[in-house]
Amino acid sequence: MTIKIHNIKYYVLAGIIIFLILITGVIICIIIPRGKPVEILNSDMLFSVVQDGDIICRLGDRFWSQLFKDVSVTDRRFSHMGIVRVMDSKIIVIHAEGDTGHGRDFVNEIGFDEFLKIARAVGIYRIKETDGSIISNLAVNYLGIPFDWQFDMYDETKLYCTELLSVILKQAHADFELDTIYVKELGKNIIPLDAISNSQHFTEIYFISSADR
Repeated sequence: MTIKIHNIKYYVLAGIIIFLILITGVIICIIIPRGKPVEILNSDMLFSVVQDGDIICRLGDRFWSQLFKDVSVTDRRFSHMGIVRVMDSKIIVIHAEGDTGHGRDFVNEIGFDEFLKIARAVGIYRIKETDGSIISNLAVNYLGIPFDWQFDMYDETKLYCTELLSVILKQAHADFELDTIYVKELGKNIIPLDAISNSQHFTEIYFISSADR
């Protein structure tokens, strides 16, 4: 009986150790950045590249960024996007951010440099035959809207990054729709990042990645 009890204790202890190792591994994957940061654009180049209403896509440096980019099928260079707003010699980015760690899981505006800070790849896209100021002005109306953790593109009271762009484009062009893809894990369709980068409605203005450096 004593031997059996000792064996049980051994297996329980071994199970706990294995569990802790797995949890530690997951935490490390989430916290530690992947790849080297990109030296994106210096301040002298900013206004020569971006315009008001441009769409800026980035590949982040965290574990979740890798998951989000893999939702795309045809182009997996990016994991997040925002809308460029140029005002008073200043560039900001409006985006739907799920950053609960910093209390920013809503549509907010941040500086251009801050948006690029964790980027491992960056692409700038311009919507064809569209006045960019219309896009950026519409984006302002959604500041403060909660992030859509359900990824429900039919509920506009909460928005994720590409969903924000989708609702804005529908206002600018009634018949404009971004492509969607069915995600089995979520059980619903969502708008991937390559709905922008591979769309005939957008022109790629600029692209750079850490692999280019």
